[in-house]
Amino acid sequence: MPVLGVCAWAFEPSAADLAVAIRNAGLESSECYRVRELSVIKEDLRLFLTDGYLIFGKPVNGRRVAAVFTADVQGGAAEVLLLPPHRSERLSLATFTESPNLNEHFRNAVMLFTDGTAEELLQQIRSRGPVREAPEMGALLSDRWAETVRNLSASLDIRLVRDLLSGPSSQGMFYAAIDGRKLGNIDLVYDPEAREQILAGQVRYRDDRSWFDIWTSFQSRSARQRGTPLPPPFTLANFRIEATLDSDLKLQATTAATLTPARNGLQSLLFDISRRMRVGEVFINGEPAEALQRESLRANLIRGTDNELFLVRAPRPLEAGRHYEIVIAHEGNVITEAGRQVYYVGSRGSWYPQANLQFAQYDITFRYPSSLELVFPGEVVEQETEPPWNVTRRRTGSPIRVAGFNLGHYQRAAVTRSGYTVEVCANRQLETALQPRPQQVIVLPQTTPGWPRQPQRRPMEIVTIPVIPLPPNPAARLQALAGEIANDYEFLASHFGPPPFTTLTVSPIPGTFGQGFPGLLYLSTLAYLSPSDRPASVRGEQQQLFFSEILHAHETAHQWWGNVVAAAAYQDEWLMEALANYTALLALEKRRGARAFQSVLDEYRDNLSNRDDEGRTIESAGPIAWGTRLVSSRSPGAWRTITYEKGSWIMHMLRRRLGDDRFLVMLGDLCRKYRFQTITTEQFRKHAAAHLAPKSPDPELEQFFENWVHSTGIPSFQLSHSVRGKGQNLVLTLTLKQSGVSEGFSTLVPVEVQFAGLDSLVRWIRTGPDPAVLTVPVRRAPTRVILNPGHSVLSARR
Repeated sequence: MPVLGVCAWAFEPSAADLAVAIRNAGLESSECYRVRELSVIKEDLRLFLTDGYLIFGKPVNGRRVAAVFTADVQGGAAEVLLLPPHRSERLSLATFTESPNLNEHFRNAVMLFTDGTAEELLQQIRSRGPVREAPEMGALLSDRWAETVRNLSASLDIRLVRDLLSGPSSQGMFYAAIDGRKLGNIDLVYDPEAREQILAGQVRYRDDRSWFDIWTSFQSRSARQRGTPLPPPFTLANFRIEATLDSDLKLQATTAATLTPARNGLQSLLFDISRRMRVGEVFINGEPAEALQRESLRANLIRGTDNELFLVRAPRPLEAGRHYEIVIAHEGNVITEAGRQVYYVGSRGSWYPQANLQFAQYDITFRYPSSLELVFPGEVVEQETEPPWNVTRRRTGSPIRVAGFNLGHYQRAAVTRSGYTVEVCANRQLETALQPRPQQVIVLPQTTPGWPRQPQRRPMEIVTIPVIPLPPNPAARLQALAGEIANDYEFLASHFGPPPFTTLTVSPIPGTFGQGFPGLLYLSTLAYLSPSDRPASVRGEQQQLFFSEILHAHETAHQWWGNVVAAAAYQDEWLMEALANYTALLALEKRRGARAFQSVLDEYRDNLSNRDDEGRTIESAGPIAWGTRLVSSRSPGAWRTITYEKGSWIMHMLRRRLGDDRFLVMLGDLCRKYRFQTITTEQFRKHAAAHLAPKSPDPELEQFFENWVHSTGIPSFQLSHSVRGKGQNLVLTLTLKQSGVSEGFSTLVPVEVQFAGLDSLVRWIRTGPDPAVLTVPVRRAPTRVILNPGHSVLSARR
C-alpha cells in the first residue's frame, strides 16, 4: 500500500543538515591536481588558472561546491580579467583600483559554486592530456585552507543550500575570493538570477566596523542582450499579520501571504527579515515547510543590509502561476526603551518576512498592553480593550510596499484639510538622551551684617549644589506640527494626486532622523521641541531650519515619492530621496520665501564641495546613480550628501530647464502614470524630457543625465562679454569658460541680458572643454549681464 501525502523531501537531507554538511565538508586531498592553462569563464568575468595546484572540496549531497587554487608555487601564475561595459562602471572600478578594468594577477583563490564549475574544471583537466594528480600537495592544501573554506562557506550557506535543494530549477551561482598581488583580497560574484549578475568588491575595515566596497556591479552579457531583467522567482500579495507585543514588548507574530511562483518546480524560497527576529514554524497550504535561518556575515555585507536571509523549503515543488498560502511564525525584540517610557522601534520595515518589496494589501492585527498606544497604517476594522490588553485590527485600502508601527504614551492633535486628516502624536515625556543635564550652582555662605566689616580669619567656603532644570516639553510644537503637516499634505495632494491614505499619522522616534512609511511618519523628537529647547549641538541656523521646517515636509513628501511611486532598483532610489527633499524645499519656499530656499541650496553646494580625510570632495565619491554603493570605506558619509543634497540640485536644475509650471505638471503626471508602480532613472529621464518646451536644447535630456546623474563634477564658470557695432545694429558676444571638471563634462548654462527700457533676454550656452562663444544681435547695449540667474545650474562658489 503506497503512503500518500509524503513530502517530496521526506527522505532527502534537511536544509539544516545540508548547511552543516557544507560547513564541515572540507577539502578532499585525493582530488588535488597540478594544472596548467585552465579557465573559469562566467560571461564578462574570466579567471585564468595558468599554472598551479587545484584541490576540490568533498561532495555535499553528491555535488562539489568548493575548490581552492593556488599559484603560490614555483612558476605559479593566475589572473582575473573583468571589463565593465559601461562608462559609469569603469569610473567606479577606477575609483577603487585606479584602473577602469580589472586585470589582476593573484596567488590564491577560494571558489564556491553551485553552477557546474567543478564539472567544467574536471573536464578541462582531463582534456589537457595526462592527469597530474598531487595527493601529497592535497594534504598540505587541505590543512592550510580548510578553515578559510569553512568560514566562507558558512557566510554563503543559505544560498548554497537553496541551490542544492533547487536542482534544475536553479541556474546556480559562482563566488571567488582571490588574493590579488597588487589589490589584496577581492570578492567576485557571478549570479545569473541577480538583477546585476557580475559583481567585484572588497571587504575593508574602518572606524571599528566592516565595509564592503562594491568596485563594480553590472548586468552580464546575456542579460544585456536580453534587455529586461528576470522577474523575481515569486511574488507575495495579501499580507495578513497577527502580532502580539507582550508585557516585556517582545514581538510574536504570524505573517500569512499569498505566494505565486513565477516558474515551475520552485521549491526553495528566500526571504528577508530583521536579524532581531527568529523564524519559527512555516506552512504552505497548510502543510509544514522547513525553515533555515543562519547568520551569513559576508553575504549580508555584499548585499549591504543588516537584515538576514532565511530559506523556506516547500514540501513539494510549486507550480508557476498557482496561488499558495504561506504562513510564517516569527518573534524577537525589535523595541527598546529610550528611557522614561519612550520607545524606539528598530527594524521598522523588516519586522516581518518580505521578498522584493512588492505593492500589496495588508490586514494587520496587533494585541498589545492597554497601557500603551500603538499606531500603524490602514482603516480600523476592529478595536477592543480588555485590560490589560488592547486589540486593534486595520486594513489598508491602497497597496503598500512596507508596513510600519510605533508605540508610546502619546498626546495627540489632529487637523483636517480638504478631506485629508493629519494626526500628530507626541510623547508625554522626553527620552533620557534629551533630558537636561544637572547644572552646578554656586552658593555663597551667609555673612553677618554690620559695620565695620570684620576681617575673615579663614577662607570663605564656597558650596556648589546640582540643580536640574525643568525638562523641555516634548509636545511643545504639537499643534503647530499638525497644522504645518496638514498644509503640506493638502498642498502636495493638490499637485501630485491622492496619497496612499486620507489619514496620515505622525509619531516621534528618538534620534536625529525621520522616515516616511505609507500612512505613518516617524519624526525625530527634536522636531517636536521648541528651537530654544533643542540641544546646543543642533542650534545652528540650518539645523534649526531642518528640524523645524524641512524634516517633516520631507517625510510627508515620501507619501508620494516612495509610497505611491517607488524605485525599481538601488540605482533608482536616489529619485525618491531627491524628489522628497526637493518637494520639502518647495514647501519651504512657499512658507518662507526664496531667500530661505536658496540658503539651503547654497549649504548643499558647500557640503558637496567639502573634502574628506584624503582631500577629495564629497561629490567626487561617485555618481548619484550608484545609490547605496556610495556607502563605502572611502567616504562613509558621501551617500547621504550626494543622494539628498546633489539630488535636490538635480531636481532644481530640471525645474529651471522646464520652468515652474511644466515642472509641477511633470511631477503630477509622474505620480499618475506610475501610481503604485516602480520607476527607473531612465524612465524618469524620458518622462521629464517629454515635458520640455518645444525646440528645447538637449531635447531628450541625455546630456543632462549623463553629466549630473551618471558622472561627477561641480564646474566653475567664468563669463565675459563685449558689444560691437553702431546705433541699433549691435552684436553682443558672450564667452563662457568652464573649469574644474573633466573634458567630457558639458552642460547648458543660462545667461540673462538686461536692457534699460526693454525686456531682458535669456540664452542658454553649452559648455565644453573649450570656451563657448555665443553672439546675439541686440538693439542697444545691455545694462547688465548675469551668469546663471536664479542659481539654475550647480556650480562652484565664486
